[in-house]
Amino acid sequence: MNRVLENEFYYLDNFQRVLDWIAQRYADLLDDGEQAFIQAFAQLPRPSQALFVRMVMRKGSLFRASKMNYPEIGCPLAAAEALLPTGWIALDPVLDIAELFELLVKPEIVEAFGLTAPLKAARKDQQLEALRDGHAEARPFSQWYPGSKDTLFSIAVKALCDRLRLLFFGNLHQDWTEFVLSDLGLFRYEQVEFSEASRGFRSRQDIEHYLQLHACRERFETLEPGSPELRELVQEVPRHSFGNDWLDSRREKLLYRLGQQLEKDKDWEAAHAVYAGCRFPGARSRAMRVLEKDEKFDQAYALFCQANEAPENEAERQHLLRIGPRLARKLGHVTPKARRTSKAARLDLNLPVPSGEWRVEGVVLGHLHRDEAPVYYVENTLANTLFGLLCWPAVFAAIPGAFFHPFHRGPADLYSPDFHQRRAREFEACLARLDDGSHVDAILATWEDKAGIQSPFVAWDWLDREIIELALRCIPAAHLKLWFRRILQDVKDNRTGFPDLIQFWPGEGRYDMIEVKGPGDRLQDNQLRWIDFCAEHGMPVTVCYLQWQEAA
Repeated sequence: MNRVLENEFYYLDNFQRVLDWIAQRYADLLDDGEQAFIQAFAQLPRPSQALFVRMVMRKGSLFRASKMNYPEIGCPLAAAEALLPTGWIALDPVLDIAELFELLVKPEIVEAFGLTAPLKAARKDQQLEALRDGHAEARPFSQWYPGSKDTLFSIAVKALCDRLRLLFFGNLHQDWTEFVLSDLGLFRYEQVEFSEASRGFRSRQDIEHYLQLHACRERFETLEPGSPELRELVQEVPRHSFGNDWLDSRREKLLYRLGQQLEKDKDWEAAHAVYAGCRFPGARSRAMRVLEKDEKFDQAYALFCQANEAPENEAERQHLLRIGPRLARKLGHVTPKARRTSKAARLDLNLPVPSGEWRVEGVVLGHLHRDEAPVYYVENTLANTLFGLLCWPAVFAAIPGAFFHPFHRGPADLYSPDFHQRRAREFEACLARLDDGSHVDAILATWEDKAGIQSPFVAWDWLDREIIELALRCIPAAHLKLWFRRILQDVKDNRTGFPDLIQFWPGEGRYDMIEVKGPGDRLQDNQLRWIDFCAEHGMPVTVCYLQWQEAA
């Protein structure tokens, strides 16, 4: 916190850093208004710049001067003088009564409208409803509340600033405050090489397409379940290719979400139409499900047969194993034979209920732990960390749409269906180390060289070097390669579901993964997929079922 106190204008410096970055990286994509803004902002007095940034960082577009008290800025009215000629902010803006009520507290409302009992004691929402019809016209703040000694400002270039924020972050859900922790030095980020070829936005049209998708998504968020406007919104989503894989993937994800809502609304026909034209992973499975619910069993079974020839991932394969027999029975077909899977080992424990605070994983860990065979609670962290350390160069490869600014924890397209495909060469080079044994030195070198640098895979605070070295000594490279390839098939789904515990036998160079289930617990789908995968490939995995001993 001391560094922030030393530099009270840290937020302004961060904002200027954004503008400098955009001017350097996207100069050819900026319109005249954006270029003029960046140039003019640098010429303003520092207090005026700071006041503007404070407004940009806050929600909304209306600001009372009395609420803009910042020691480093001084008088907000004085700071605003240099801003008013730019047109970026306005003094005493026109607003409607609902906007006014958002700004005023109850005593001010009573004074501004001269309210008397009983309306004087009513809730704000009741006061608003009572006054709305008689005050339908918008007017300046000073006319609404002549007795106020306060001054109201409005900001007129929020949309322009949002576009600049989009160019920097590559999205509109991150805000300017993302830089505060970075400025404090609490987080460290990988230094990625930025080139013109690696830009996510390659043309002005890319920016417009993103904003178009964002507007559709924002409208979707406002719709009530069952709204007839949802069908209209589906038609507004552009279906043509943007010529930008990253933006095309965002469009497919939005369509998938629209299809899910139509499915929840039981609008089977519209939901199926969306899923059928959607390339987002899982859309085909949802299309089958919708056809089944709509009792169009012939169409659902035809789609099942098509998918069964080449499932897109393990999640779809798991879904096919469930829906296939149901559809076959509905149509009187021969039920497909279920694929026989290798079973994981089973361990049943009956232990006394421990005293104090506990978790079932900790209880089993304590029971199984031996000096010669230590047990660790790692869940998803160990496999992901080993993957992230070995594949660091591939994860942080600077390809278009992956990195927009120097403060990325990981690539922006991490969960995109084509994440692996777009970096296939880089990942193959990393995984090849598992074939010649050089992976051990590579992983440990990255552990030392990149210690503490933000990563979407490496759990620096969870694991230590001892566990990493034990894992590399006891887990065969062939097993690691199978894990890593499966993670790459579907990063979002397959990075989770690993067993809770891992036990090492360093003297024997072997290990066992242990999933713990307490009384009444059951295996989740992603856990089942990992357990089946490991058992199928001869990797040691055990499911431990814990029961409590009855009190004597």
